[in-house]
Amino acid sequence: MIWLTWRQFRAQAWAAIGCLAVLAAVLAVTGPGLAHVYATSGLGTCVTDGDCAAAQRAFAGGVQADDVYPLVFFAGIAILYLMPAVIGMFWGAPLVARELEARTFRLAWTQSVSRIRWLCVKLALVGGTAAIVTALLSWAITWWSGPIDRADGLPGADVGLGLPNRLMPVIFGARDLAPVGHAMFAFAVGVGAGALVRRTVPAMAVTLAVVAVTQLVVPTVVREHYDDPATTTVPLALGPGTPHQITIDGRTMTVSTPVSIPGGWITSVRTVDRAGRPFTGPAPQACLDTSSSPAACTEAINQLGLRQLVTYQPGSRYWRFQMYETAACLLLALTLVGVLLRYIRRLHPA
Repeated sequence: MIWLTWRQFRAQAWAAIGCLAVLAAVLAVTGPGLAHVYATSGLGTCVTDGDCAAAQRAFAGGVQADDVYPLVFFAGIAILYLMPAVIGMFWGAPLVARELEARTFRLAWTQSVSRIRWLCVKLALVGGTAAIVTALLSWAITWWSGPIDRADGLPGADVGLGLPNRLMPVIFGARDLAPVGHAMFAFAVGVGAGALVRRTVPAMAVTLAVVAVTQLVVPTVVREHYDDPATTTVPLALGPGTPHQITIDGRTMTVSTPVSIPGGWITSVRTVDRAGRPFTGPAPQACLDTSSSPAACTEAINQLGLRQLVTYQPGSRYWRFQMYETAACLLLALTLVGVLLRYIRRLHPA
């Protein structure tokens, strides 16, 4: 049974191994250079030296000097987000649907091997290979991106590359454990869709839709609720070189400046007055008078004593969130597999 499963699956397995080998070669060639740029930038000691902004600029200059580094960085993110969909569509969906669609189940399910054992062997071999390939891929890309991820978690990251840190939604799902959990969930969805739809191509479409919705909803709606957010307040002080946004509509005004929480995921920023109430105006007269200078408006806003209330997830929660999300994906995958085994046991195809 294992040998038969391998023969049916070997084309996909060898293709995955080949792609993994090519990617590993690219990462192995370019990774040491990126690590050298980080080591020579001074970021490793910038916190104790008290000058991370200069080190961030030096690191950003070294990364941007070679177009290969940004290309590999963003390609790695794209690959790890595409991997669950590929596994679910091309490894999971055909697993049962192909047998039902081609009517070969009549032979496969009437031999000495029971249909449950038949399915368990396929799930173990194909699913296990999917987990190993995804884990190796995630490890390689996470290792290569380590210098950039560490830089984005240090003070002054906003004056360097300006990329999101590893806890933020764009990066989180393409690092460490999370891709493996999502790949296993996608694989289970693909197998289940194939068993229910009984046709390979429609099952692949269903799998793609479910995986796409999951990867959109989890980072934007679910992930920030894994733990209660932390809050902090920072003074809102405008200066000549301070980026800011001021919107005036009549006497109503909104004002804000960028907030930096090194390594953290900022989920909301609200401007409040001295009493902690949301600030919406009225706008100071210096900001309404057309004869006043921008400096006078800025000074008038500073005299209001405004602050920004920041809600965020600290960077120290990264690994906890990784384990939460991976465990949830694996639990959902196991639940789907359990339902699938029960369904296959009772299935009587026409």
